[in-house]
Order: sequence, then structure tokens, then C-alpha cells
Amino acid sequence: MSRFHDPQDPLFKRLNASISFDIRLAPYDIAASRAHARMLAGLGVLDADELTAILGGLDAVAAELESGAFEVHPDDEDVHMAVERRLTELIGPAGGKLHTARSRNDQVATDLALFVRERSAEARRRCAELMAALLELAERHRDWPMPAYTHLQRAQPVYLGHHLLAYFWMLARDAQRFAAAEQAAGAMPLGAGAGAGLNWQVDRAAVAGELGFDSIVPNSIDAVSNRDFALDYLYAAAACATHLSRLGAEIVLWTSEEFGFLRLGDAFSSGSSIMPQKRNPDAAELLRAKAPRIAADLAALLGVTHGLPLTYNKDLQEDKEPLFDAADTIELCLAAAAGMLGAAEFDRERLAAGAADELLAATDLADLLVRRGVPFREAHGVVGGLVREALERGAKLSELSQQDLAKHSAELDLDAVREALTGDRCLESKVSPGGTASDRLAEQLTAAHAALAGLGA
Repeated sequence: MSRFHDPQDPLFKRLNASISFDIRLAPYDIAASRAHARMLAGLGVLDADELTAILGGLDAVAAELESGAFEVHPDDEDVHMAVERRLTELIGPAGGKLHTARSRNDQVATDLALFVRERSAEARRRCAELMAALLELAERHRDWPMPAYTHLQRAQPVYLGHHLLAYFWMLARDAQRFAAAEQAAGAMPLGAGAGAGLNWQVDRAAVAGELGFDSIVPNSIDAVSNRDFALDYLYAAAACATHLSRLGAEIVLWTSEEFGFLRLGDAFSSGSSIMPQKRNPDAAELLRAKAPRIAADLAALLGVTHGLPLTYNKDLQEDKEPLFDAADTIELCLAAAAGMLGAAEFDRERLAAGAADELLAATDLADLLVRRGVPFREAHGVVGGLVREALERGAKLSELSQQDLAKHSAELDLDAVREALTGDRCLESKVSPGGTASDRLAEQLTAAHAALAGLGA
């Protein structure tokens, strides 16, 4: 017997079914079902034989899923019904007892929390792998000068190792965000029932302990309606993908003939279907393009949860596909970025040529004047005038004469200006904490090794 007289319309069945994508949650659903069955046995709902049959049946279902032998039936609306249906086929009526004291509402929230915990840990591991690749490159290129850019215009020289570490610290923050998402998914929803709680004095703490949760969600309504942990994961993934996109964008620039700073390995490059000479940085371009996709996954779930009344609503079925897509995409991108960097080769001469532009030391000349008592804003104007004169004459700053310098400021002398423009002086003058000077970079490298060790890498 059923509440309904008429069968569901085939269109509604297609709209309503989630089995095509939520079957991915089956391992988590089975793990939660094992813990739930043991708890039911403790309540006396299941006897010893029934518990043994259910646990054995769940093992058999898990094996079928693992081998690909599991068959989804047309009436399997979702993963929960599919697992229960197959369990009952295998062990008989005892399978129907498993749903005592639980609802699909708290089941799916629990399965999703288990998924987020696992994928958050995996994302942190892959962040650590990419961080290790960046750190190794930074160590090897710690004394390679290059131009840093603002507005995509040459700004000041830095060491390549310093530049690469900027991405290291971005990823360190990403790892922290994934850790926060894992922690947010640490409270177990199971035991909330449909939303009001249960008619059974269930031992939620025991189930939570078996499943590896840190605690239980204290409010049954919040337990079934909360998807904050999924949003936390999606934000972490979107931020991480954005960082990878920035890395990809720079690699695209650096590998161009115009820059010539970098050459990617063959394994992470592609050719053209019509132009035999082409060597395209497609892997880096795809890192750039995947970021808005993951950001859209975040926007999708924000849209789904916006304005939802409590407790559970079917809208929440739309939480899974964006979450699964983001997890698959960010894990692939992190692994690909690490592989791509592992096969990258920098061109020291091209980098050094860009860093040797004397105009990049303009701020150093302004600071030279400040040390001689000239207010910085006035010094800024003086050096701006020097730059303009050098450009108009097609000369380097170091080629200006003492007479030229004196026209702009009496505080400038030729020897001091040329010394400020010499060799690595501009690089080594950046002595503030976090700066590019060699001693500061060495401190940063030590800190980076400690941060990576803290991730267990």
C-alpha cells in the first residue's frame, strides 16, 4: 500500500531521481549503515543473527559496487534506496529493518559530510605536493634575478625563488581552508531523522565515533538542512583554483616568445593541427579556464541554499553534482600543476636581461635622496624627471652625467647613483621582512619548509 493512488509520471521520475550521480556516495552510505546497524543491535531492534546478516549483506553490496557488478534498477530513486533494495534482495526481510530510526534526510547529510571530510584531506595532500614542487624550484632558483611586474609592466627586480614562493604561500592558505572544511564536516547529522529527532534513544555518539566524526550536530533541524560544510569545501576549491589560474596565466606569458622566461616539458605541451612549429602551453591555459568552472559550482550551491525554509527540501538534491565536479576538477588541476612544474625549465639569461633594466631601480634612487634628507614625495618627482630625461635621450640612467643629475637635485652625485644601479644591489636592498634580499629569502625558505612539514609532507 502507498499514500498515492497513481504512479509517478515518467518525467517527474526523471526529474526526481538522483541515482545517476549520487551512486558515488554508496561507500559512505554503506559505512554509515554498518555503524547504524550496530547501534540498532544495541537498542535491541536487531538480534545477533539479523545484525550478522545485515553486515554480511552490506559487505556483499560493497563488493558488487567495487567490481562494477551492482545493477541500478529503474525504480532506484537514489543511492539509499538502491543499497537498501539490494540488501533486502540478498538477505530477505531483515534488510528492511535497517531503516529503523533514520531518514534519507539524515542519511544523505551524513554521506555528504563523510565525502567532504575525505575530499578535503585529499585536496590538502595535493596542495602539499604542489607546494613541495614550488619549494624545490624556489630553492634551485633562489639567486636568479627576474623582473617583477605591476599592471603587467616591469616594476622591480626580484629573485625567481622569491616569486615562486608567492604561490607556495597561496597554496598554504588553500590547505588551511580545506582543513577548515574538513573540520566543518566533523559533526555527524545521523540520528536527526527527518528533522524532528527520533522515537528511539539512539546512541549517536557511538555511531559518530565509529565513523570518525568529532561530534554530533546538536540540533536535529540544523542536522538535515545544513550544507555549510559543502559550501566551505567549494569556497576552498574555488580559491585554490583561482590561485592555480594565476599561476597558469603567468606560465602562458612566460612561455611566449615575447617573454621567453620558461619552457614547459613535452609531456605538458601540445601542438597545432595546422601549424607544425607551434608549442602551446595548454596545461597552463586549462588551469586558467578551470577556475571559473569551480567558482560556478560554488555559486550553484549558494543559489540552491539561498532562501530555503527549514528543514529538508528537495532542492538540496542539487548539492551533489557541483560538489563532485569541484572535487574532481581541483584534484586534477593540483596534480597537473605539480607535474607541469616538475618538467619546467627557466631561461636564466632571459630572466636576468629583464631584471637588468635600470629603470627598475627608480625607487632605490628615490630612497637614496630620502636618506639625504629629501622628502619622499619630492624625491619621487626628482627621479621621475630623471627617468623622463633618460627616455627622451634614449640613454640609460647610469649614462647621465653629473651635470644632468644636478639639474634635477643637488643631492644627487654620479658615483652614488651608479652604485645604486649596479648589479644585485637593488635586489639586496630589499631587506624588510618578507622581502627578496638573499638573507630574507633564506628566512622565507626555512619558514616554507616548516609550513610544508606541518602539513605532513
